[in-house]
Amino acid sequence: MKEIELKYGCNPNQKPAKVFVTSGELPFEVLNGRPGYINLLDALNGWQLVRELKEATGLPAAASFKHVSPAGAAVGLPLDDVLKKIYFAEEELSPQAAAYVRARGADRMSSYGDFAALSDICDESTAKYLKHEVSDGIIAPGYTPEALEILKAKRKGTYLVLKINPDFNPPELEHKELFGVTFEQRRNNLKITEDCLKEIPTANKNLTDDAKRDLLIALITLKYTQSNSVCYVKGGQAIGIGAGQQSRVHCTRLAGQKADNWFLRQSPQVLNLPFKPGIKRPDRDNAIDVYIGAESGDLLDGDAWQRVFTEKPKKFTDEEKSDWLKNLTGVSLGSDAFFPFGDNIERAKKSGVKFIAQSGGSIRDDNVIETCDKYDMVMAVTGIRLFHH
Repeated sequence: MKEIELKYGCNPNQKPAKVFVTSGELPFEVLNGRPGYINLLDALNGWQLVRELKEATGLPAAASFKHVSPAGAAVGLPLDDVLKKIYFAEEELSPQAAAYVRARGADRMSSYGDFAALSDICDESTAKYLKHEVSDGIIAPGYTPEALEILKAKRKGTYLVLKINPDFNPPELEHKELFGVTFEQRRNNLKITEDCLKEIPTANKNLTDDAKRDLLIALITLKYTQSNSVCYVKGGQAIGIGAGQQSRVHCTRLAGQKADNWFLRQSPQVLNLPFKPGIKRPDRDNAIDVYIGAESGDLLDGDAWQRVFTEKPKKFTDEEKSDWLKNLTGVSLGSDAFFPFGDNIERAKKSGVKFIAQSGGSIRDDNVIETCDKYDMVMAVTGIRLFHH
């Protein structure tokens, strides 16, 4: 197939709309559903991300894409009991399923209505988990018969299922049209490997194997995140992604707050919330997001809590949250370009960051290094920029 007609473009008024190739065949096949314009942007970016994560780590990888940036990305490491609980994953998981559960679970608010991307064949374990999540579609290099049957039944039979050709490599040059003007550039086919992490200007140079893996996950995730972007990673999964901010420190704050929320969801105060039986996952996610946030009064001060809880929970105080967040340590942080000021490092420290990878090249690199040294952090200077638009 050389082209597919789409319902509309980014918005319903943008008709006609289609995707096509000028030579050869489209690199994907539609197994179920009807693709939309944004669906395919998410799918093709997501596939590239997980393919590179698998190549860099040797582990099955997954991404949860939303509006052309990943809400989460991860590799297929086992989950502990707490993560299983907050990710609604009580059943036994395959490595590919574990990767998607981690990617989906990092920022469940942002992943609502996502597009899933898998590096490996979608198995029954992954499909069973996806069955219960609000998602627009999935892209993978293949599907087991059992998985495909489950996914085809999702969303009353309209769930979008794409099969990507894993051997497809696009042309060296890519083109984009804006306002009647065509842009041309070489594809960003830069390989991100541990070689990017060799230059360490900080006093502490002890970059652990886990930190190397997590920094590679951060950098590869950033390669497919709308810039400016910063990514916090721990335990083989992104835990906070800040995308599309004009100011880098705002990006660091946004991603840091998401990382904090990820960890606050693991606190006893949240794990023991008295939810009513039968509460749907999105309603529970929304309630938790408000409960741990600055506007918890919207949920607790009036009668709103009665919709989701059997009894009114105690307020999660700022002091309690601060004490719990002190336990968040060993976090890795990647940036798609240099940190211009040490204030980014100061904010990163508040979210347990120990390891950093950034391009370097700022006139204030000395200040950034000095701030890292103040907190005994390890920082690798990659010398590469990863802007994506």
